[in-house]
Amino acid sequence: MATLPPPIEDAARSSADPAAVRLAAERIAEARPASLDRLDEPLARTFAAVVAASRSLSRLVVADADALAALEGPIDLAAVAGAADAPELARRKRLCFLRIAAADLTGDATLEQVGEALSRLADAVLAGAYRLAEPEVPLAVIGMGKHGAEELNYASDVDVVVVAPNGVELAVATTAARRVLALASQSYRIDTDLRPEGRNGALVRTLDAYEAYWARWARPWEFQALVKARPSAGDEELGRRFALSAAEALWSRRIDAEALAELRTMKARTEEIVVRRGLAGRELKRGPGGIRDVEFAVQLLQLVHGPSDTALRVRQTLGALSELAGAGYVDAGDATALALAYRFLRTVEHRLQLVEEAQVHTVPPPGPARDHLVRVLGFAGAPLGPVPEEDPPLATRRRTTSAGRSRTDRFDVVLARHQSAARSIHERLFFRPLLEVFAAGLPGGETGAAGGALRLSEAAAAERLAAFGFRRTDRTREALTELTRGLTRSSRLMHQLLPVLLDWLSETPDPDLGLLGLRNLAGMPHQRDVLVAAFRDSPELARRLCVVLGTSRSLGELAKRHPAAALAIGDDASLAPPARQALVEQAVMAADCDPSRAGRALRRVVGEHVLRIAAADLLSNKERRVEPPVSRQLAELGEATLAAALHVAAPGLPFGLVAMGRLGGSELAYGSDLDVLAVYDGHGAADTAEGERAAAALLRLLNGPTPSEGVWATDASLRPEGRRGPLARSLDAFAQYHARWISPWERQALVRARPLAGDAGVLDRFMRLAEATVWERPFGTDDLREIRRLKARTERERIPSGEDPQFHFKLGRGSLADIEWTVQLLQIEHGVRATSTGEALAALEQAGALAPGESAALGEALAFLERTRNRWHLVGNYVAGAGAAITRSGADSLPQSSERLALLARSLGELPSELRERYRRVTRRARRVVEQRFYGL
Repeated sequence: MATLPPPIEDAARSSADPAAVRLAAERIAEARPASLDRLDEPLARTFAAVVAASRSLSRLVVADADALAALEGPIDLAAVAGAADAPELARRKRLCFLRIAAADLTGDATLEQVGEALSRLADAVLAGAYRLAEPEVPLAVIGMGKHGAEELNYASDVDVVVVAPNGVELAVATTAARRVLALASQSYRIDTDLRPEGRNGALVRTLDAYEAYWARWARPWEFQALVKARPSAGDEELGRRFALSAAEALWSRRIDAEALAELRTMKARTEEIVVRRGLAGRELKRGPGGIRDVEFAVQLLQLVHGPSDTALRVRQTLGALSELAGAGYVDAGDATALALAYRFLRTVEHRLQLVEEAQVHTVPPPGPARDHLVRVLGFAGAPLGPVPEEDPPLATRRRTTSAGRSRTDRFDVVLARHQSAARSIHERLFFRPLLEVFAAGLPGGETGAAGGALRLSEAAAAERLAAFGFRRTDRTREALTELTRGLTRSSRLMHQLLPVLLDWLSETPDPDLGLLGLRNLAGMPHQRDVLVAAFRDSPELARRLCVVLGTSRSLGELAKRHPAAALAIGDDASLAPPARQALVEQAVMAADCDPSRAGRALRRVVGEHVLRIAAADLLSNKERRVEPPVSRQLAELGEATLAAALHVAAPGLPFGLVAMGRLGGSELAYGSDLDVLAVYDGHGAADTAEGERAAAALLRLLNGPTPSEGVWATDASLRPEGRRGPLARSLDAFAQYHARWISPWERQALVRARPLAGDAGVLDRFMRLAEATVWERPFGTDDLREIRRLKARTERERIPSGEDPQFHFKLGRGSLADIEWTVQLLQIEHGVRATSTGEALAALEQAGALAPGESAALGEALAFLERTRNRWHLVGNYVAGAGAAITRSGADSLPQSSERLALLARSLGELPSELRERYRRVTRRARRVVEQRFYGL
């Protein structure tokens, strides 16, 4: 091992990686002995900082004779742009890159200066490539993303789009653009995916074409990307014109709630991927509390307030955050904490990327790589105890290890602190200033860091509310004032909670509705105290209740009517479905009182359990899968309700209820009626009268004098002779009817018949009769013709006026009725017994009656339609147990109005266009199977 000059040896000892520094110095000494003589103490420290931090730059310093001079020389961007060819362009770029990293690692440049220098270096490379390519037509290269914002990372792609003058031949312009980008690609990874239509779009567009695209087709995320767009290289006048047009397209439009929801949905999807991979705590960019959280929050506020405040039209994240704070859109203390978190996270990201100039955003797991990162960052050990509030030094300096907490432990604590701060500020960032505007003078009012009130104007507050889905500013003002009024402890706590609650409500389909529901729940002083105390003890309850209240008016009514059940949804155990027998016993016990009060008691049981089922359903998008499925839980609740009603009706002879339709298949939707047949064992006029009396009493109890007084809409129209026939029939009467009069569709309906409640002997005898009727013979030719004729007639005539036949969940082409009729027909033809459509599909495939592809197409459509229909029942307020007289118009079709479709899509975590397209796709596939298997086409 060669003896190194003292300045180098001293610098190596105090560096983050002494061995790497000594090895690099020895290799330089072997190749160019005289080079080390120029490494005086300042330059030696710079050399050591770079080599210890970056293996790729260490190789450059050893290999390139000009690298040591570059460590302390000026950054000459003109020399880069003037390179004679692509290899020289790449070499000059590397030397400038080395100089920028040296200034960064020695603390001579701030994070903002580093990002700007890296972005200007990319500009110089693109300018050099443009000059070398000598394009036949003028082109402007527009910087996008971090490049456009002048906050480039060490390993970032350079995002660009290319614009050509109006009237040029695009083929010529595209060829020229490819030459420019190919030359630049020898120095950088060039990414053009931010152009209109992404990878499928044209590489080059004229200015007119960009303007036309922005006016008609651009998605919200594409406008968000324009916040950072700037001319980077090429024709300056064309670039300037592009920038003016982009600014006009961006800032002349106000972002609405649906566009904002789309942006938030896209971000949430990205974050979910990080969480699923188990990287949430180590992912610096996309994880919770990461860099994207800060950037996204700042950009959203720019999009909301930028159209009316030109000072906010700033490309850089930290610059924009400063402007937002200075204008009162963000609390000064929050802005400071966000800036600290952003600087720390970006600096850690830079140190990770410098190692090999790789696109790394994840902190390494415990081990040598993590230890090296912590040393390069400048962390020293610290005694155990509270982490100091000031940030750790980020420039290279002497590292020491003290007794107690290791440097790695301290890094982990500081990283978690910044991530937590970024995440928690996000929860109040958008809504905290609103309280200063709408709840001024209340206890605990918010103030800026300097003690002065926030300066958010009422107009700006209204803009923000509208962008986040709160369309009724006057109602919001009233609700906030009411929720925080008084000088009680609960009012002060509510004042602190409201920014978080508003944020959660803003992510629901209807934030105004959610805020109204919250206000209703806290309507009485004692209720408000209970609610606030529950929220204080369980923030998760508060979040879940916001989801429920902001989704469904009917569920809000149930929550108001059953506050104890509403306050129980924060507990996972309370959302778990009870055993079926326990549910029946609870319903029977509730109804076992004065018959005049039985309806009210049953309404309470049904309402509480519908609220529980629906809450678990709404929370299942991201948190859990509902098991058993919603349809089965609703069916079990319906069975318990019917059992209790039968107990109240107290028939004086052996009597039973048979489940039919979707109840029989345990496939109820929120808006489903309970389809039943009533059967008894008896003879003569007295028994007939008693059977009719019991059935009428049961239906009267469940349907109520009015819909608002009903327990659950119950339908006996699937009985023989339909609505014209008696409500209940004897076993002998059923046997005679089945033997002489039963039609093919009635036989098919009995496929889903299932014993439900009442006398076990009566039910057993009825089911044996029904099974013989259904399964003793397949359909004949006349039966098939009649079934197909009736089904075709239903398609033509049964869709109610006002509902969209193209998107009808139940009666449209490829929809639920198509699937159910096809499955039941095949069951009868092949003797496959099952009451559930899903179970029947699996059994038919196993029996060879359906090909796997056919079964998959029907199964996918069935699952999609049931879930979407159920969710629309919640969003559109078609909910059993809600106890309200509501219109059912539009209850069973995908909403036609864009506003209501957006509500449904938001509740499902989808985009409206995606939801409609998915409906078309799955029903189209299902219909092909139906036409072949049901209609025989």
